[in-house]
Amino acid sequence: MPESPCWFTSSYSNNGGACIEVAANLVTSRGIVPVRDSKVMDSPVIAVPATAFAAFVAGVRGGTFDTI
Repeated sequence: MPESPCWFTSSYSNNGGACIEVAANLVTSRGIVPVRDSKVMDSPVIAVPATAFAAFVAGVRGGTFDTI
């Protein structure tokens, strides 16, 4: 049986629902991080390469995307 995504929403997501969910459990077995809209459970899923997702998270933590 193929591994199913275990969806996770950040605890920082209490800002009105403009959030995403990720399934980090597939990084090791498939090398991807599935991403979807947290408001629509059957929304399309984007499979992001694990290295690209890690770079994105590092950019967020480093302030790369801050607009203020």
